[in-house]
Amino acid sequence: MDAHAVLDVGCGTGSMVRRARELGHRGRLVGLDPDLAALDGARRRTDVEWVDGVAADAAWDREFDLATMTGNAFQCLVSDEDLADSLAAVRRALRDGGRFVFDTRNPQMREWEEWNPSNATEVVDGTGRTFRVSHHVESVIGDVVTLTETTSTPDGTVLRVDRASLRFLDVPALGTFLNGAGFEVEAHDSGGHHGPVSGAGRSIGTIARRV
Repeated sequence: MDAHAVLDVGCGTGSMVRRARELGHRGRLVGLDPDLAALDGARRRTDVEWVDGVAADAAWDREFDLATMTGNAFQCLVSDEDLADSLAAVRRALRDGGRFVFDTRNPQMREWEEWNPSNATEVVDGTGRTFRVSHHVESVIGDVVTLTETTSTPDGTVLRVDRASLRFLDVPALGTFLNGAGFEVEAHDSGGHHGPVSGAGRSIGTIARRV
């Protein structure tokens, strides 16, 4: 990572910036997230700045060379207003020519059609505990999918149910929002390959530059 100062928006537990530090990044690393529980765990690492807030709350002014949103966090920006406010804040936080790099699910893949309880998966946390995670789609309205995620023990005891709405934007729509916010799209990446995004790749990686 060549950027001296990096802002990770929607950092969660901070895995990306923690990994960057472990790999030898010597500059400034900042993680921003509204999930206090996730940040509490992240703060065990004291050589990274951890800030509570959403993207639109970012108040930095031309302090970063690179801003990132990983894990499809960009899709949590559901309304046009939230997208505009968040992109404006990210742009303001970047120095001239700074880059914003993020990933989103490819709407051409219609991945939400696979989100049903029969496709539950098992995950193992950092302590070795196994959980069962399943999804149920409540609605698909335009490009917004609303769903619930249920986390349970392997024997079926429900531990928590989370509800979320995710926005699935295609490449032209992403470009419209980014250009309107003062970014120039430098590249899109589909399935690990630079070039036109096709239905074959599950994700769309975007690199945009502040202009």
